[in-house]
Amino acid sequence: MELHSRRATVRLGRAIAALLQPSMLVLLTGDLGTGKTFLVRSICRRLGVPVSERITSPTFSLVHEYEVDRGTVLHADLYRLREAKDACAEIARLGLAERRREGAIVLVEWGNELGSLLGFTYDLQVTLTRTDMSRTAFVDGPLAAHLSTK
Repeated sequence: MELHSRRATVRLGRAIAALLQPSMLVLLTGDLGTGKTFLVRSICRRLGVPVSERITSPTFSLVHEYEVDRGTVLHADLYRLREAKDACAEIARLGLAERRREGAIVLVEWGNELGSLLGFTYDLQVTLTRTDMSRTAFVDGPLAAHLSTK
């Protein structure tokens, strides 16, 4: 789907949020600057994270946690772990798989390369691309057929 504006990305985030239930995993992929964190922010706002709470990329802290009516939302960024010698162990230390089994909704940036190291099966994968004129979101996974941004 074409994302011609920030509003279109917000609509996509809201549509994704409407489908999310506890223990679901969303992988967000795409080059730097394609809008992964902006999309996560849109998802989290729709899930109920208040505007007073900042939603930023967890590039350095690796995981941010938010409490919403549906439970806990974990926002992870695995960018720095992509080239780690012991990436599997580093990801395991984050506890994402365990927290997901406990019911957390897990949103992972840069998880396409590393999520499989823990046996993650995703409910939705969103791949964002950008050109000079627009952004595009390619969606895949069991939830993709239910996604509507209208």
